[in-house]
Amino acid sequence: MRRTAVLLWALLCSVAAQAAPALSGDAAGPAAAEALAPVPAVAPSAAPEASWSQRLSAVLPALPLATVSAQAVTPGTTDGWLGRLQSVGAQTGQVAGELVNTALGLIGVPYRMGGNSPQTGLDCSGFVRYVYANTLGLVLPRRAAEQAQATAPIAKEELRPGDLVFFNTMRRAFSHVGVYLGDGKFIHAPRKGESVKISDMNDRYWARRFNGARRVDALDAAAADVR
Repeated sequence: MRRTAVLLWALLCSVAAQAAPALSGDAAGPAAAEALAPVPAVAPSAAPEASWSQRLSAVLPALPLATVSAQAVTPGTTDGWLGRLQSVGAQTGQVAGELVNTALGLIGVPYRMGGNSPQTGLDCSGFVRYVYANTLGLVLPRRAAEQAQATAPIAKEELRPGDLVFFNTMRRAFSHVGVYLGDGKFIHAPRKGESVKISDMNDRYWARRFNGARRVDALDAAAADVR
């Protein structure tokens, strides 16, 4: 009887020793490390199956209220402009989708006049230049007015995701630029004290200052390949 009790005790100790590492791993293993890891300013390239509209859905909950309109989305539904953007995204070519995905990865980067990188800050034309250079390897001119001159004019009604939208914000034409997302929304680096965010072209401020739309030749070529 005593021998049986000793064997049973040894068996219980053995099971406990094997279970302990597993419990420790669950509490402080990869899942916990991932939860504590900081979100990078520019995320790695998304897998082919991940669309930019899914990326937008992922970043929305973390955005400050000033970044996104309260009407953007109703939780659990496709109401609001997020749902409309997602439907636009389904029809967006791969190149345009990659451009928008890169742009969304820069949300929250602070504005800095003359800034060229997410690490030190971006101004409006630096933001656009960074997006195109890091997505297509295409280096656009540095200033917004020069970017307008180097790209092809299109009608507002022809705008597609990835196109450029220009505004007169400094009492001169083409003094501000952003990347069009769809459904009248664009992403840009606004001004000192703010950070890269999404705005609505139909808001009174932007509607009154809209200067025109432009398309980079690479987007036209990509659209032709899709068709």
